[in-house]
Amino acid sequence: MAIPLSWYLIVAAVLFCIGIYGVLARRNAVGILMGVELMLNAVNINLVAFWRYLNPTDVSGQAFALFVLVVAAAEAVVGLALIISVYRNRGDIDAENINLLKQ
Repeated sequence: MAIPLSWYLIVAAVLFCIGIYGVLARRNAVGILMGVELMLNAVNINLVAFWRYLNPTDVSGQAFALFVLVVAAAEAVVGLALIISVYRNRGDIDAENINLLKQ
């Protein structure tokens, strides 16, 4: 017995909502990055679920999911590098206090 598509979509929607809450409610830059990662994982669940239920003979869903994973890894690396740089310069990673580009 197969799991219905709606269950995957519900799990992805809940995960995406948790990610949105993490991005909007957190003041810590690391927490914001974790929220973005949760949202990207929700997108991956949707991509693979739709691939499985609409066209399982094609590999396009898996290819898109792999592309999203690569983008998420690059985002995490660049984001953490920026956070470390800001922490070294300011001693704080509070997202509301980061105003390095303001003059």
